[in-house]
Amino acid sequence: MPPPHAPSVRASAAVAATLAAGLLAAALPFSPAQAAPTEHVLVVAPTGTAHAADDGPGTAEEPLRTLAEAQQRAQDLIARGDGDVSVKLMDGTYRLSEPLRFDADDSGRDGHTVSWQAMPGADPVVSGAEPVTDWELDDPATGIYRSDVGTGFDSRQLYVDGQPAQRARTELADSDITLNPDGFTLNNPNLGYLATLPDQQRIEFQGMLSFTNRFAPVQSISGSTVTMQQPAWDNNTYGYDTLQSPFRNPTYSLLNSKRFLDEPGEWYLDTTAGTLYYKPFDGQDINEAQVELPRLETLLEVGGTYDEPARDLAFEGMTFAGTTWLHPSSPNGYANQQTGAFITGEQQHRPSDAFTSCAVGCKGFEGARNNWAQAPGAVQVSAATGISFANNSFVNLGSVGLGIGNDANAHASGVGLGAQNVSVVGNTFTASAGGGIVVGGVRPDAHHPSDPRMTNSDILISDNEIYSTALEYLDQDGIFASYVSGLSIEHNSVYDLPYSGIGVGYGWGANDPGGSPEYINRGLYDFQPIYDTPTTLRDVHVVGNHVSDVVQTMFDAGCVYSLSAMPESTIEENLCENSGQLGLYFDEGSRYLTASTNVFLNTAGQWAHANNQNGNRTGNLTLTGNYTTNPAITGLTNGDRGNVVQGTVTFNPGNVPAEASRVISDAGPRE
Repeated sequence: MPPPHAPSVRASAAVAATLAAGLLAAALPFSPAQAAPTEHVLVVAPTGTAHAADDGPGTAEEPLRTLAEAQQRAQDLIARGDGDVSVKLMDGTYRLSEPLRFDADDSGRDGHTVSWQAMPGADPVVSGAEPVTDWELDDPATGIYRSDVGTGFDSRQLYVDGQPAQRARTELADSDITLNPDGFTLNNPNLGYLATLPDQQRIEFQGMLSFTNRFAPVQSISGSTVTMQQPAWDNNTYGYDTLQSPFRNPTYSLLNSKRFLDEPGEWYLDTTAGTLYYKPFDGQDINEAQVELPRLETLLEVGGTYDEPARDLAFEGMTFAGTTWLHPSSPNGYANQQTGAFITGEQQHRPSDAFTSCAVGCKGFEGARNNWAQAPGAVQVSAATGISFANNSFVNLGSVGLGIGNDANAHASGVGLGAQNVSVVGNTFTASAGGGIVVGGVRPDAHHPSDPRMTNSDILISDNEIYSTALEYLDQDGIFASYVSGLSIEHNSVYDLPYSGIGVGYGWGANDPGGSPEYINRGLYDFQPIYDTPTTLRDVHVVGNHVSDVVQTMFDAGCVYSLSAMPESTIEENLCENSGQLGLYFDEGSRYLTASTNVFLNTAGQWAHANNQNGNRTGNLTLTGNYTTNPAITGLTNGDRGNVVQGTVTFNPGNVPAEASRVISDAGPRE
């Protein structure tokens, strides 16, 4: 039985209650004694007003020109405290020179709200990129074009006609190289040209492995010796699914040299000369294409402090686009561990022989876990309450689309966690480098907060479409939530992804009460306590989602993936279709979940699997009344480890049971 605790109010129930109260109020007769509510409206347009100083009135006839000016005007109106404030964006692209940060001064107060929303019929785009024009043919023989874009910035992303373009790359066969503690040796004499390349420190090595996708920059190339930058190389050869000891056959590549620019759709940025190079596809007129080169890493940073959080802010009908993320280009690279978490900085517990002794884990590696960092969102929410995102698009972003209550290292405000009563409804996430939505942190304050105000709680993620994203950081999920108290992930459409569709939980059971025998054996508790209280992960509900065509590139994943204990949590009435591996994956320490009335169509692997090996306390799982075309199930036996597995129906796709047909029809976003 799960440990007793008081159940939290589900976010979806809170939203429904709020809506019902509003409808009731609207139905009541108006009393003359009641003053009509005041709403202050500001209108902004990228073409703006004729006022050069952007000091116009902010009306539809004379709109403001910049979002920064609109924000300042809104703050002045908020300070009056006499009504709601609404900033309405007209059609066009709003190009930011710096991110917009919203804190307590930008928040609703005294029962009033603040909204930023598209004008009816408008499609405003908030962008961190600049357009690239004036292309010239650089080399008629190769068909490469160039454009002068200026200096003083870098980017890992380029967007052409709404799609991320591929950085120039060349693939390496496994036999081409031999990895060593400092880098690698070139075995293929045809690669001798690498030593002659300029800007060698801008070249990157990529390793696409099983559940990790790793990047490390080159330091130098001399003859057949490639020396890599530190600490990126040390950190990428440390732990599990490492570059030198991957859990499946690896795919290696080199990226980011003009010499590698040989395929249509590839690009290279010479930051010294300020020149962008691009090789168009056949039939693509680059001078007619919309080319966007990012300058910013974040667009919107919503968050105050725990004493004065951001609150009562709504964002609706906007498109967030045009960012990059530069940390992987630093000497730290991207030492990916799992689902957007990575090692950064020098590791004090790393032994000198770690390349061999820690290629598949070691005690020192366990000492790194509590300092893992997280990939940031282009839009960020932390230390905030009553924040909503509705009917927006998150597209062409250099990292995660929306980060909610992540660790402080993933928030530009410097204050992490503390996201409460946040709703994400009816949005689209696509064509970005990272996953769609990430909720929660991975460091100790996320699961056992030192201040209760850090707890992430009452988050609603519903009726969104998340597809064809995580295109560079292939380890990231469509929707991922680590430690949250009260989370509803319901009626989303999640598809065409390299890794899991929906992931919930973190910590491999090691932070649950009593710890994990597996991590006792690994030595983790030499670096952290064995907790005797539950984590903040509880009351999680994954309901009515349509997850399809996931696990297309990576491995060790499924339509819905879980880690650790999450009392009073459910996975119900979801449709999982065409998973490249598993349907439900209950990984290390998953406990106290109920999965019922789900439908699994054409999973390549088992419809359900539980990792209960090596002392993991995976168990207390209830699976009832599920429907599947693939009867395979592993690690889950009725009556074993507290599990209940009953009423599974295996069916032929040509003869779908009525209840399964209902689930299929109802799954995904509601009209």
